[in-house]
Amino acid sequence: MKRIYMDHSATTPVAPEVLEAMLPFFSLKFGNASSLHSFGLEAKEALEASREKVAKLLGANAEEIIFTSGGTESDNLSLKGIALRSREKGKHIITTVIEHPAILETCRKLQKYGFEVTYLPVSADGLVDPAALEAAIRKDTILISVMHANNEVGTIQPLQEIGKIAAEKDIYFHTDAVQTVGKIETNVNDLGVDLLSLSAHKFYGPKGTGALYVRKGTKLESIVQGGGHERGLRSGTENVAGIVGLARAADLASEIMASEAERLTDLRDRLAKLVLEKVKDAWVNGSMTKRLPSNLNFSFKYVEGESLLLFLDSKGIGVSTGSACSSKKLEPSHVLLSLGLKPEECHGSLRITMGRSNSEDDVDYVAASIAEAVARFRSISALGR
Repeated sequence: MKRIYMDHSATTPVAPEVLEAMLPFFSLKFGNASSLHSFGLEAKEALEASREKVAKLLGANAEEIIFTSGGTESDNLSLKGIALRSREKGKHIITTVIEHPAILETCRKLQKYGFEVTYLPVSADGLVDPAALEAAIRKDTILISVMHANNEVGTIQPLQEIGKIAAEKDIYFHTDAVQTVGKIETNVNDLGVDLLSLSAHKFYGPKGTGALYVRKGTKLESIVQGGGHERGLRSGTENVAGIVGLARAADLASEIMASEAERLTDLRDRLAKLVLEKVKDAWVNGSMTKRLPSNLNFSFKYVEGESLLLFLDSKGIGVSTGSACSSKKLEPSHVLLSLGLKPEECHGSLRITMGRSNSEDDVDYVAASIAEAVARFRSISALGR
């Protein structure tokens, strides 16, 4: 049976070049980067070379890169680190209602410790209004956190405008860029951010490895105490093999990002056109103009997204019903609800995210399979008849 993977926002396969770069550091080059002998120095050299490569992808300096276990840890370090370090200045944080749970749950935890959080609404396309954000700023605001692109609907936020506002008000600005790094340009200076989270497995690197960009002069308090690794901000022996893989994935992304974004945009638009032509009472959630090249999020009336997912899986197609990090939950997507969808419309959604292995033939097969699935399930639904 033909197998087509279209859930690249959940995770990506490790690229062959990335695996090849990592393998020696599991065996021959196994040293601890904190050791002073030649084995350790070899690992340390690889660690710092990787830091340079990741920094280059972001337009940053190497000393501004802190290696972590992934996006969730980077988000936690950003929010908790700023909050703890700046609590004498203020206890107000601004974010949005459509953030990843790594941000929302961290904010809720901080609220239990006396911090106040403003959760900004978004438009029907999933966009934050910079004017509304500026109006929400208070004298005690210490941090703004707005994701670069949403993990469910792919909407790309106006970070440049928000960055200018944050700079003018002298407020730290963080972005969760887990869905954008390696896919579209994420130059930290162009975006105007002070902190940026990324995760290797979202762009053909290994799971369990990520990084946090921390602009020089940004004051963070560590949330993991220990031996003082990563400039004292992230104690724990570095995952050298994973970090080398992250760096190789960054190199690969730099080489093909522009051409791949153009190719995926064409595939995305082709799939949207085919599905909407074949299926009535269906639509795409989020903006079609300010959107990740690889992302489509459909809603279908009178059909359960989980039923569609299982049918497509039986046809060899891998997609998701929303955020893969929480797709086992039965609650409607908080992102789609925030866009104004009804709970039943949220449950009838599919997220399709394409990647390097996908082709026009894949798109045509997936579109036909979706049409077949929707027709089948509507035929047995009282609402769909």
